[in-house]
Amino acid sequence: MNQSAPLNDDLRSLYQEIILDHGKSPRNFRVVEHASCKAQGNNPMCGDRVTVTARVSPAGVLEDVAFEGKGCAISIASASMMSEALAGQPAAVAQQLFAAVHDLCTGKLDADQAKAAVPPVLGDSIDKLASLSGVRQFPVRVKCATLPWHALISCLDGKTQTTTEK
Repeated sequence: MNQSAPLNDDLRSLYQEIILDHGKSPRNFRVVEHASCKAQGNNPMCGDRVTVTARVSPAGVLEDVAFEGKGCAISIASASMMSEALAGQPAAVAQQLFAAVHDLCTGKLDADQAKAAVPPVLGDSIDKLASLSGVRQFPVRVKCATLPWHALISCLDGKTQTTTEK
């Protein structure tokens, strides 16, 4: 798939279904019990707000990842998919997956390139997260899709606040 080529109608429809499903029925929409970190994210452009909580084991594994907040379907869907993709993964993988998702959303990578940029165990997650790539056609929406990821990285870095305006 050429990064600049428009999505075909079947793929666009599938991607919309995934985003709508996660936006209407978000997974892990809660607070993590005994969280080891917590960070709030804010997108002042559209008012999206998310709080990400995570429990990281002493071995550096994301035992649980969850979120709460209010925002557009893209922001909520992204947080939902993020929490599913990263639960049980080493915390170090979060940065790799964030970079791949960011590059998918901005058009720097297509789905195949993003898949090659992360550990093979995350291949199925990238397939689902590729549904966020449609935001590249609407640059202001990239911030909606990446807000939960910024909050998670802040959480893991010991910061309590983040914004898409940094």
